[in-house]
Amino acid sequence: MSLTDNPELRGVIARAKALILKPAAEWDVIALEPATVRELFSRYVLILAAIPPVCATIGAIIFGYGSLWWSFRPSPLSLVISGLIQYGLGLAGVYLMGLIIEALAPSFGGTKDRIAAMKVAAYFPTAFWLAGVFGLIPALGILTVVGLYSLYLLYLGLPKLMRVPADKALVYTTVVIIAAILVEAVIGGLVGSIAVSLLTGPSSHIGL
Repeated sequence: MSLTDNPELRGVIARAKALILKPAAEWDVIALEPATVRELFSRYVLILAAIPPVCATIGAIIFGYGSLWWSFRPSPLSLVISGLIQYGLGLAGVYLMGLIIEALAPSFGGTKDRIAAMKVAAYFPTAFWLAGVFGLIPALGILTVVGLYSLYLLYLGLPKLMRVPADKALVYTTVVIIAAILVEAVIGGLVGSIAVSLLTGPSSHIGL
């Protein structure tokens, strides 16, 4: 039995594929779907948000960090703990973005709708999460830049789901992008500070 035999996983794959290949049409479908915050997380976010930390952890365990001149190999346990922390904070970031999107909507003529806002927060990072697969090979990490396609997904879906007038949609999207960057920066800083304490412990190894 393959993983794709699971109907829920097939649904996740189909949704992610549609958002990447035909985002405008898929946002229309998403806008009409009944949903709860719990369903959005359990059926989509929990799965896709795991890709970056899982792949980065596996890549670091296999290859370590470094270049041709130096290498750094933290203990597998510290890498797993760091990955779990990154995953947990990432999930919290998605929920926080949903609250921010909802709170900002009325300021731009939109509708304050918790479920619609959570839909946007749950689905727009899809490309970013999928790009996390490049973390399996640290040398390919630069390719995660393709995850910026998520900003385009946000641009298409945000005004549609939050019912923002066309003349205010771009400004609203820009403000939400800035908020997302700040949230990501805070999460990155927290993960980084925790990771440094974990990964530079006595069980880590640095070589030349």
